[in-house]
Amino acid sequence: MTAPGTPPIIGVIGGSGIYEIDGLENTRWEKVESSFGEASDELFFGELDGVQMVFLPRHGRGHVIPPASVNYRANIDALKRAGVSEILSVSACGSLKEELDPGTFVIADQFIDRTIAREKSFFGPGLVAHVGLGHPVCSRLGDALEASAKKLGIKHQRGGTYLAMEGPQFSTLAESNLYRSWGCDVIGMTNMPEAKLAREAEICYATVAMVTDFDCWHPDHDHVTVDSIIKTLLENADKGRSLVREVAPVLAKRADSCSDGCHTALDTAIITAPDARDPAMLKQLDAVAGRVLNA
Repeated sequence: MTAPGTPPIIGVIGGSGIYEIDGLENTRWEKVESSFGEASDELFFGELDGVQMVFLPRHGRGHVIPPASVNYRANIDALKRAGVSEILSVSACGSLKEELDPGTFVIADQFIDRTIAREKSFFGPGLVAHVGLGHPVCSRLGDALEASAKKLGIKHQRGGTYLAMEGPQFSTLAESNLYRSWGCDVIGMTNMPEAKLAREAEICYATVAMVTDFDCWHPDHDHVTVDSIIKTLLENADKGRSLVREVAPVLAKRADSCSDGCHTALDTAIITAPDARDPAMLKQLDAVAGRVLNA
């Protein structure tokens, strides 16, 4: 649990350009070792108006790691070891609704996980835990993101369901229409199991899904040009940086542990009896679950 009075450290997971924020000072790249393997890249540390921030390019600098190959466990574990207490996830996505046109930001609050080839938990044989995920996004972070988006005049939607697909291929038309029939708002390849792991690591998590195009269900999808997609990506990156800069000082004002309970998610989650816990697992989970395992 983040102790009252401990200054929040804001983590940002996103594209390489997100950390290029005006006013970011005392910056450095630093490799943070994880007990779950290699993170996507070194972490980029900096200060923004006195707020401690840590950035992680999800796909590595230069976008060299495909979604299914991202070591999500190592990424979250490394951020936890760096002291990160709240995570803003920024990612591109496709729209599944007519009103969510390119350039819209969706502050998603629900997920449907259709990924199939990824490690989705820090826990396992030898140390079993079941973490609640009914509300997978921190509402406090969502409130701050919504207020900042309004202040900046960014077209956005508060709330919505993010369909996480495995990739790297995009959807078939039948799949796209199926996800629309489920009421999903956007589709992407990266926010799961990221959100699940952040909850297990007792880190507040919120996502900003930046719409770049309509998914293949849309009749105009096949007429989208590469130039238009690149233009939208660049515009979204500019708005994304502005949003991060605006919201970081707001999040830094938190005086106590998260009111949503994100920082105490493991209090009732671990089911394996203390005398039956695997010593190797205990060592591996020293950062993620040390608060409860060492109590």
